Amino acid sequence: MGINRFSKDQQQQVKAAIEKAELQTSCEIRVFVEDFSKIDVLDRAAFQFKKLAMHETALRNGVLIYLATEDKKFAIIGDAGINQHTGNEFWDSVKELMLPEFKKDDLTTGLIIGIAAIAEKVKLFFPYELGDKNEISNDIAH
Repeated sequence: MGINRFSKDQQQQVKAAIEKAELQTSCEIRVFVEDFSKIDVLDRAAFQFKKLAMHETALRNGVLIYLATEDKKFAIIGDAGINQHTGNEFWDSVKELMLPEFKKDDLTTGLIIGIAAIAEKVKLFFPYELGDKNEISNDIAH
């Protein structure tokens, strides 16, 4: 199922949420979706983070929301630039905001809530600046 769990409209809603968030912050947010994670979900998220070159942003401020839809697991990974300001407690708090929607199988709303919460926090450290370049695609990766 993976990406197929999202209709074209839902994919567009997630992309629009990322675009809205990135108008508040220079942070780069990406969502990655697959069916299963055959390894620890954080390890798999870290693998995809690197594979998607999320660590190559100029300010080291990439964030990846990783979903393994059939395993019903997810993780959020932030790059070094963000983690020095937020810490793991912040990522856990965002996951707690998303979880009620995920439990209702409303992945789209859960993602939108998480993306908005990430932007709200990281804009304090990485505000949007005029001419800010979008370094990473806003489409859901799979």
